[in-house]
Amino acid sequence: MTDYTGIARLLSDRPTDAVSLEWLKRAHDAQLTLCAALEEIADSLPANINRQKCIYAAKSLIPLINGIHRYEEEALFPMLEIKGSGDEELAEAIARLKFEHVEDECFAEELTDTLTRLGIGDGTVNAEAAGYMLRGFFESIRRHIAFEQQFMLRETRLAS
Repeated sequence: MTDYTGIARLLSDRPTDAVSLEWLKRAHDAQLTLCAALEEIADSLPANINRQKCIYAAKSLIPLINGIHRYEEEALFPMLEIKGSGDEELAEAIARLKFEHVEDECFAEELTDTLTRLGIGDGTVNAEAAGYMLRGFFESIRRHIAFEQQFMLRETRLAS
């Protein structure tokens, strides 16, 4: 699992002056690693919870998701909008991704609370609900990344 310091390092290395497909690939890899850890947590419910993994995931989730979203919204999407000026399909895709960012960030806040509670051993967490929550989140993130890699990043390479 990507630890909190690795994510902090990734986010502190975020390019500020240009779009970096290399950085975005590393960011996607970090998100997919976190998704794998969330899936392991979901699979471990209710009886075999790795509390440390829950705490790491709780600490990593919001900074990683928000940091990547800021990069996409401040660097990647504006570059694509300029290069694809007048492309209605591209504009609609970017609008959809921005909406998904808002949803993912809200979901990440709720999930962070649940992961923290699992990590400290709060027995009031409904394991079935937590499992559905975890699966809903990581599946959504995986779909988002797959779309970006298939469509948005292809557009970026074509625009270069």
